[in-house]
Amino acid sequence: METTGVDNWTKAHEEYVFAPYIQPLSLGHPSKFNAPDPEIDDTPTAAEESLLKKLLRKTLIESKQEVEIQRKNPNSPLYSVKSFEDLKLQPKLLRGVYDMGFMKPSKIQEMALPTLLADPPGNMIAQSQSGTGKTAAFVLAMLSRVDTSKSYPQVLCLSPTYELAIQTGEEAAKMSKHCPEIKLKYAVRGEMLSRGEKITEHIIIGTPGKVLDWSLKFRFFDLTKINVFVLDEADVMIATQGYQSQCIRMHKLLSKTCSIMFFSATYEKEVMEFAEMIVDDPMIIRLRKEEECLDNVKQFLVQCQTEEAKYDAITTIYTNLTGQAIIFCRTRTTAGWLARKMMDEGFTVAVLSGDMTVEERIGVLDLFKEGCVTVMVTTNVLSRGIDVDQVSLVVNYDLPVDRQCNADHETYLHRIGRTGRFGKKGIAINLIDSPQAMAICQEMERHFGKKIELLDIECRDLKAKIRE
Repeated sequence: METTGVDNWTKAHEEYVFAPYIQPLSLGHPSKFNAPDPEIDDTPTAAEESLLKKLLRKTLIESKQEVEIQRKNPNSPLYSVKSFEDLKLQPKLLRGVYDMGFMKPSKIQEMALPTLLADPPGNMIAQSQSGTGKTAAFVLAMLSRVDTSKSYPQVLCLSPTYELAIQTGEEAAKMSKHCPEIKLKYAVRGEMLSRGEKITEHIIIGTPGKVLDWSLKFRFFDLTKINVFVLDEADVMIATQGYQSQCIRMHKLLSKTCSIMFFSATYEKEVMEFAEMIVDDPMIIRLRKEEECLDNVKQFLVQCQTEEAKYDAITTIYTNLTGQAIIFCRTRTTAGWLARKMMDEGFTVAVLSGDMTVEERIGVLDLFKEGCVTVMVTTNVLSRGIDVDQVSLVVNYDLPVDRQCNADHETYLHRIGRTGRFGKKGIAINLIDSPQAMAICQEMERHFGKKIELLDIECRDLKAKIRE
């Protein structure tokens, strides 16, 4: 690939990408592989990961993973739909669905909505990738269950964070824009009610602590009158001790006829077992178990004697490939040093690290997804959950290790999974500059049972070697 210059960038654009995120750094070499460094970013929490996915996903993805119904409630309809008209929605809701760009149901919507909109509705535990239409599925079910002749809350949706609750509310507002009679209330930080006040809105979307206070402590609404109870990001809610206990307290007060919906992108075994304990006779929709081997990602290692050799390897590799690249560093200092050095040589580069706000991360990631930035230099904060279809190359400038400097298999898997998205081919290259780094690389190879090939970046036809 030709290195992309900054000639077509305005000065303001350049400053936007870099100024907030790179402190004045020496262009001397960063600290060595195993040196302690307080600037190591942890991988993002599940709630942070989910929020970034929702904010960045502009269109639905076509999931390559098969969805299967693992358990069926015999009292629920066991069919799927091919069009939104088949669901017999209210005409004004149907208009809202089409206004949002949904022309036909996605796979998860196709399977879930007949059960959620049946009379009576069924309970559900559903899993599907981020970007496949989960939120729209349960939001449509929530809106369809409202009786606007009754001026009290009938639908309750819980999210693990303020930001996720707002995202869900915004989706509900768009879908119901032709239904002004449906009223929505946020139960999140900053929202205040007077003592003795009663909520008259039909739908409450909020976080567990706030909702628990409003329902049990201040009696602003009656949980026994709720007929739809939704847990968004259910795996986070169940796995987090405080949220779990708050959700259980509310769940116990719901009526026997209340429809329970749990939606999430992932469910660990223990989380699923807990969910099944508290949801009566659910329909369970899950992704088939994805193999961890990532057969569509070719893995290489490059031996480098010095830090300068590592940098030279990156520029050589990147100029022989097309598409975009993500380079993972162990520390913020290394990421900043590398990005500045690459920018000085004409690459369009941005940095993303854990000291940035959500808004700052979204700004940089949007530029990356739009192709304005071709190389993203980052720490573990970008190792999970962010899907950019054009990413063809992942480079581990530093291999991922835990706090004890042992191989971090899970983070490695998530890092190299940033390429080869949705069935496409991808390349992952590990830069090895020490015996410790080689030992970590060999451990990754043993753990995943996949050969990490030695790559000679001096070979005459490097592009063909990588792609063969």
